Amino acid sequence: MITKSIKVMNENGLHARPAAELCRVTSQFNAEVVIKNDDMEVNGKSVMGVMMLAAEFGTELTFSLNGDDEQEAWVKIVELFEKNFHE
Repeated sequence: MITKSIKVMNENGLHARPAAELCRVTSQFNAEVVIKNDDMEVNGKSVMGVMMLAAEFGTELTFSLNGDDEQEAWVKIVELFEKNFHE
């Protein structure tokens, strides 16, 4: 199991398009992905769940990944955040 945090640096936060892109990436892996923002925990493969986090610019999200490909999934998630979701 991996538990790591990352900040949302996309100036518009995790609105619909980045949320969908994040879920597209996480859904490629078998690992369970849970994202936490303060008290809220959501399925990291659910667009609606990710959008419910209301993660704005500067929000720190905690990811918990569990599964045989958790490390590969985390690498792809970090790449997506570092590229600001290609925006």
